Amino acid sequence: MKITFVYPSFERHADAHPELRDDVPVDEYLGPPSLGIAQVAATTPEGHEIEFIDDRITPLDPDHESDLFAFSFFTPAATRALELGDALLKRGKNVVMGGIFPSRMPDETALHCNSVVVGEGENIWPRVVADAERGRLKSRYESGDVVDLMLLPPPRVDLYLNNERDGFRPDDYPLQTSRGCPLKCDACVLPLMHGPQIRQHSIENLLKTMLTFANAGKRISLTEDTSSFGLQGTRKAFRSFLDTVVAEQENGSKIDLSYVGISMPMILNLDTTLLELLKKTGINRFYLVGGFDPITRKAFGTGDAEAMGKAERTIARCHEYGIDPYVSFLVGNRDDDEGVFDRMLEFAQRTKIDLAEFVISTPYPGTPLWLEYTEEERIFDYKWKHYNDANVVFHPHKMSSERLLEGYLHLWREFYRGRHDDFEKRDEERRIVQF
Repeated sequence: MKITFVYPSFERHADAHPELRDDVPVDEYLGPPSLGIAQVAATTPEGHEIEFIDDRITPLDPDHESDLFAFSFFTPAATRALELGDALLKRGKNVVMGGIFPSRMPDETALHCNSVVVGEGENIWPRVVADAERGRLKSRYESGDVVDLMLLPPPRVDLYLNNERDGFRPDDYPLQTSRGCPLKCDACVLPLMHGPQIRQHSIENLLKTMLTFANAGKRISLTEDTSSFGLQGTRKAFRSFLDTVVAEQENGSKIDLSYVGISMPMILNLDTTLLELLKKTGINRFYLVGGFDPITRKAFGTGDAEAMGKAERTIARCHEYGIDPYVSFLVGNRDDDEGVFDRMLEFAQRTKIDLAEFVISTPYPGTPLWLEYTEEERIFDYKWKHYNDANVVFHPHKMSSERLLEGYLHLWREFYRGRHDDFEKRDEERRIVQF
């Protein structure tokens, strides 16, 4: 049986607001696909032909020949995925959909495919394949228990590497050392999708994946549901992972780590030895996510002096250890008034932040924020491609939706004003901004 995995396209910030291309002096970096498809593909039983189509690079032709089309997607890609599902069904194709959006919105997804997989897919995928081969696909599969990551094979990242084309050769690819998160951020769906307990991938599989990327000349970015080193009880495993990386590098391996996702509270809580170890592996950037934690919400949302001081110490600590902060500023939280935009810009200038992105708070389906805003009738836009952190889909608490969008555009323009000459000389930064 021929199985075609599809990663549907979605709008990025510059697609939603092309007028910003004249003001933001960064190349439009198209990052690699998420690891979801590669990990599920690795659990496909032997004896089947597997192919991967990145719809962002090569748009899927609904007349494409395959026995089974398997989609995995998050909310911004849902509009495109559901349209493709309809087109394939009209041609009598078998279509299975899974991932974050189908798991949170299974009833809507079911209208556009033969079968929906709810939850983590690795445990259930072999059964889905067997049923499809027999012509007995069920309308819905519930994955049940969370996946034991230690038992998984390495992800089929070769599918991604073999898919590279002229104009699409990412310098870095993602690696996830763990899954799950005990935190309860109101706008995040991951704890609901992957559970509250942090589970670790095996060092053996992580090493195999890293070596695959290294042999292809690719850098590796660390993407976690929650940064493993930021929470008590998980740092030991993450430190062991970093020690393995250093040992491999000292033995001549070309494993090259680029950046890691993190938050301000986590940076402040890291001990110096772990910061030094991160730097030793070659990590030179923190992708610093804001807008979810109490420091950034209070510092920028209300101008709280204590929180602002913590935010400033966070950036200073990054600079102290030579790990550049690439800061993601989020606007549109409950406490954000019209002063939030100036507070962010002044903070960035005061702390000498060189690289930043700006995103709009979004009530993703199934999150606590979605449930709250649905009950309060704040959501006015249900076009899923607009749920990409670059559009306002709800009525904010302390400003109009028009003012929030205006302020978001202002942040991009003002932060990068006058930086064109600097970015002409700094190719690495130009590649990393997923604008």
